[in-house]
Amino acid sequence: MPHKKHIGEVMIPEERIEKRAKEIGEQITRDYEGESVHLIGVLKGAVMWMAEIMKHIDLDVTIDFLACSSYGSDTKTSGVVKINKDLDSSIAGKNVILVEDIIDSGVTLNYLKKYLMNRDPKSIKVCSLLDKPEGRKMEIEGDYVGFPVGDVFIIGYGLDFDQRYRQLPYISYLDR
Repeated sequence: MPHKKHIGEVMIPEERIEKRAKEIGEQITRDYEGESVHLIGVLKGAVMWMAEIMKHIDLDVTIDFLACSSYGSDTKTSGVVKINKDLDSSIAGKNVILVEDIIDSGVTLNYLKKYLMNRDPKSIKVCSLLDKPEGRKMEIEGDYVGFPVGDVFIIGYGLDFDQRYRQLPYISYLDR
């Protein structure tokens, strides 16, 4: 188990995350009835959320992953987005849902949406586990959002600090 002294209180327990993922998966199923969706998970933080969401989508679902960075080992974004792993297949003509762990500054998400739009998808929407509006540097909103959070550094359920705390089955914050 990670060193507990840096983990704050449980903000969102695992049961609430699972319930919300079910609701969002059902909404995606309704929104894309009769079509298929292509989920693109933003590595590494979105892995747990994407796995939970796709269990509840009753459509043909394909997946891919992107990896990018703008934080490094800091708790604030550098403002520069770097693609570390690109998609494995074309998204042309597909209904894309970009799956993120958190919408914070909006810098990464804004960059990724533009980056993917240049690949001619049929549509592109954003599904994020968390939304931190106080952190915004760019105007951008999620289409499917799990929970709003305050202006703290979030950890758990895929979200990390310097690659640690991702495995926590709940949402917490870095308490330093």
